[in-house]
Amino acid sequence: HVQLQAFGGGLVQAGGSLRLSCAASGRTFSSYDMGWFRQAPGKERERVATISPSGAITYNVESVKGRFTISRDNAKNTVYLQMNSLKPEDTAVYYCAARVMGVSIYEYWGQGTLVTVSS
Repeated sequence: HVQLQAFGGGLVQAGGSLRLSCAASGRTFSSYDMGWFRQAPGKERERVATISPSGAITYNVESVKGRFTISRDNAKNTVYLQMNSLKPEDTAVYYCAARVMGVSIYEYWGQGTLVTVSS
């Protein structure tokens, strides 16, 4: 099992930047596939980006490509989401999640951190 804690959200003006962090407990963090998801008010949760144990990255939302960067530091049991050139439509609660490689669903979730982008 792994426990996740996300932090780093806040209020930022459009065009600004934030870096989200997700700290994981447990000794097997490096074996988990990690993802960042977000849920905007009135919308369904969507997967933003994922990073595999080996560092393979997928961005699942077209609008964040070139602006967001997912990364991980296995020595620190932490996954990051660097968000640049933020837009009001990026406003959402952001969640980190983990899954065991080979499993289709994300089993472990952090508590979410709110990102608000003002215009």
